[in-house]
Amino acid sequence: MSSPHAAMGRSAMGASVGPVLGIDFGTTNSVIATLQPDGSVTTARYAVGREVLDTFRSVLCFWTEHGAAGRAATRHAAGPRAIEAYLEDPLASRLIMSIKSYLAQRSLMETRVFGRSYALDQLVGLLLNGLFDSAGGLPQGAHIVAGRPVRFVGETADDALGEARLRDGFRAAGQGRIQVALEPEAAGHRFASTLDGAATVLVGDFGGGTSDFSILRFEPGPPRRVAPLGHAGVGIAGDALDYRIIDHVVSPRFGKGTSYQIMGKDLPVPPGWYANFARWHRLSLMRAPRTLREIEEVARTADHPERLHHLIRFIEEEAGYALYQAVSGAKAALSRAPSTTLRFEHEGFRLEEEVARADFERWIAPELAQFEAAVDRALADAGLREGEVDRVFLTGGTSLVPAVRHLFERRFGPERVAGGSEFVSVAEGLALIGAEAQDR
Repeated sequence: MSSPHAAMGRSAMGASVGPVLGIDFGTTNSVIATLQPDGSVTTARYAVGREVLDTFRSVLCFWTEHGAAGRAATRHAAGPRAIEAYLEDPLASRLIMSIKSYLAQRSLMETRVFGRSYALDQLVGLLLNGLFDSAGGLPQGAHIVAGRPVRFVGETADDALGEARLRDGFRAAGQGRIQVALEPEAAGHRFASTLDGAATVLVGDFGGGTSDFSILRFEPGPPRRVAPLGHAGVGIAGDALDYRIIDHVVSPRFGKGTSYQIMGKDLPVPPGWYANFARWHRLSLMRAPRTLREIEEVARTADHPERLHHLIRFIEEEAGYALYQAVSGAKAALSRAPSTTLRFEHEGFRLEEEVARADFERWIAPELAQFEAAVDRALADAGLREGEVDRVFLTGGTSLVPAVRHLFERRFGPERVAGGSEFVSVAEGLALIGAEAQDR
């Protein structure tokens, strides 16, 4: 493990602690942070192509191999190796993403992969084992602090169930005793290491599937005191913003908004098909023969049958990963420039369309409103007014979206808003929380 960051815990003041790890198991990416003897925090690094990253993609891939005797055996890989295996043969493999999004959903207890049932905690365990192995293994006797969102994903999310399943997943990975802490509080601990005085801090943590807000009171030490004042969360984040681009730019090219005929009457192409793009792991469900037959039947009398045929090929050939990579790249580009070009090609389908930041910000207005409402709830929970918040710390990839940052600058003033370590601050803060727990 390498990549030190300037984050100090109480252990830096002379207390001796054992191995302390912060593990941010995320919807899109996961991170491991380790507290070093000198109080600094380092993150595990992973080779991805020619790059070395602090983040590990939270994906699993399953495929079947046939041995010399003709017996089939199911294999799996996690993280970058999972993506490589999937891209090598997408039709013969099963890619599972956004596992964290299901933790609080009672409707999903297990899933079948190549004829075998896997409970959700088993899938989490397989992913975590891949994360640990790729980091060189975990030290013996480590104190592990895992993060959880304030509110898990889903309109009917059961937060207690979500945490229980998270713990079960760590147990399935051989880590039965863990400490659990709220992700925005962890990010706040990371930010507090940069403060030189007492402060009331609003932390906004934007992940792939959830956005969480915590208000914390930090008192300098030794010992440093941290008092949680208020929390709020919403089950939307980066994935929802990606979907807005897909819905406005991509889906119409696949037939959304067009018509077909039944007995001389014009009917809209079923919009429900395109709702599956909201969570791209749901696209695999559309490969069911019945769904593909329905799309083919509609295409026979559609105004634009070629668009629906492109949709069928897209679904059949599991091209979702490439599309979402292109969309995510376009979203990131809009954080740096007023416009960008979204490019995507697949089997005769070619998309090359300019996307303006102004349009994107208009599309994501519903999500921005939900973020703002969650901030209001966090302030109400803490019993504070905006003027009583000294600093605002934003972290997570979505915090880089200019409209998101502007929301906080408008309400709290640009001089109070800071960001940084967007993808690793939660894991680093979890390690610092673990150190403080050991020092008590």
